[in-house]
Amino acid sequence: MAPRKNDDAPEDEALQRVERHLSTPGRIFQPVRRLRTRPVQGRSGGPGAAAPGDGTGKGGGGEERVAALRRFAAAARRHRALHLAGCAALLAVALTAGSIALGAARDNTGQHVAPASAAVSPGLLTTGDLDTGIASLQSHLRDQPRDFGSWSTLGLAYVEQARTKGDPSRYPQAEQAFKRSLALSRDNDQALAGRAALAAARHDFEDALKYADRALKVNPYSERALCTRVDALVELGRYADAAKAADTADDRRPGIPVFTRYAYVRELRGDVRTAERVLRQALSSAISPGDLAYVATQLGQLAWNQGDYDTALTHYARALAADENYLPALEGRARAQAASGDRAGALKGLKDVVARYPLPGPLVELGELYESAGDKVKADDQYALVDAWTALARANGVNADLDTALAAADHGDRKSALRAARAEWDRRQTVHTADALAWALHVNGEDEEALPYARKATATGYRNAVFLYHRGVIEHATGNAKDAREHLSAALKLNPGFSPLGARQARTALKDLEAAK
Repeated sequence: MAPRKNDDAPEDEALQRVERHLSTPGRIFQPVRRLRTRPVQGRSGGPGAAAPGDGTGKGGGGEERVAALRRFAAAARRHRALHLAGCAALLAVALTAGSIALGAARDNTGQHVAPASAAVSPGLLTTGDLDTGIASLQSHLRDQPRDFGSWSTLGLAYVEQARTKGDPSRYPQAEQAFKRSLALSRDNDQALAGRAALAAARHDFEDALKYADRALKVNPYSERALCTRVDALVELGRYADAAKAADTADDRRPGIPVFTRYAYVRELRGDVRTAERVLRQALSSAISPGDLAYVATQLGQLAWNQGDYDTALTHYARALAADENYLPALEGRARAQAASGDRAGALKGLKDVVARYPLPGPLVELGELYESAGDKVKADDQYALVDAWTALARANGVNADLDTALAAADHGDRKSALRAARAEWDRRQTVHTADALAWALHVNGEDEEALPYARKATATGYRNAVFLYHRGVIEHATGNAKDAREHLSAALKLNPGFSPLGARQARTALKDLEAAK
């Protein structure tokens, strides 16, 4: 007789797998060094976000980058006819020069440079001082230019520096380092996995998958390649394949990076309970400050997505106790403060974040906080910086279409938002790109075409208040009043503070629908 079906079997299987590895004697967990490509509540903060253990918040240059972005944004406002690509190139030169100048200043301060044995070790990049690690690698490579392993490590360091400091001008430098490494050793898996990480950081997920597969043919146990492969499949919308890839990664290199990916794949399917339990198991095994900050922040984001702001703030506090400068935790705490009514705390936190790392997610969040308080001038200033960052990112090989679509649909050129959203949907069909395209179509008055995409965005069961809000508004516009009430209510019930502006607009739309009954 066939066994009785157990509805909890998939959850139990995942948890048993995690618990088995956590309880295995002698199991050594690899520290988290890879980014989980997880967009932040409708904002593309995935591959551009900071990874743990990178020395977030430490090292200069943030104020210079913000100043350069402001100069570019001001020039764009004065000279609207100037072609954006030209501006982007000039901005890239300005920021790259600034980065080089800052790097040179650090390189010549007489600080201790680690010996070659440390310089060639990727572990140096996990110590919390990324700038020192890069200086050590550069010094070593001047003496040993044929050390292909150090070239690949330097490339990875540049990728992490670009992410943690919001400076895409480092990506071309990373690409050159990986090319140098592969020219010296064609099939070295470190450089191939590095190319995969770089492609993911640039949002080129097809290339990320290609290079990860090449790396795994050389070394089936490459943690970076295994993890990047999961990330790429998730960002390509191949969720079933991503789940299988996470199983494979867990079989070969179990540890915190795999557990967090397990959790996200489960969350995308709407299985929040399993996602939380797996993350808690991962947190219990975390030892290093970077791992503690990373996993606690993922738990905070999961709680925030469900509208549990007190729990989210508790997790963010734990993350910041481990690393007080961990950017995703600082940003997440500010979001949770805004949602729970602490506007002053949220403003202070977000201003601190964007002063050092002017990335699209926190810039838009800060702009919406200003706009919700009636300060349109300050809000527009933040939105202009998003445009400047997007131009810089594109000048350095980053596909910024999802960032453009999401920000421009609400705070910029609606037609460019739609072009970007269509282009991104053509490249990868995920719940996030479906939502972005649906919303871009809506703001351009194409609600009938938008509705199927809004439904695709919520089809996996992923519990995201922004997606529900967008679907409800589009249903309202297409005359589906009953469905609109259902999804607007669901968005506000799930996460009543999901957006400073969106939550208020959702309540207004729901009130209008109730009045029309």
